[in-house]
Amino acid sequence: MSKKSNKFSPEVRERAVRMVQEHRGEYPSLWAAIESIAPKIGCVPQTLNEWVKRDEIDTGARAGVTTSELQRLKELERENKELRKANEILKLASAFFAQAELDRRLKS
Repeated sequence: MSKKSNKFSPEVRERAVRMVQEHRGEYPSLWAAIESIAPKIGCVPQTLNEWVKRDEIDTGARAGVTTSELQRLKELERENKELRKANEILKLASAFFAQAELDRRLKS
């Protein structure tokens, strides 16, 4: 899984999305507005389009999983992974000590 680079600050992203929303009516389509504004921000149109889609999802204008929900999901998946590891360690430790107890009883 590749890490996305955050070349653009959240402020720049917000400003770019706001520019698209404010000037959307001046263009025949959303994509035309994005293609016009993206070079002014210094990004490719596909990137700006993703930012606009993400903003629409976060504001409820488009169906999808919001940024906060995605973040919460990642946190829960990370916690779940840690708990599975801890559970596996506890199972191995339990088996080890159970075997040690059996060995001790057999010797006495």
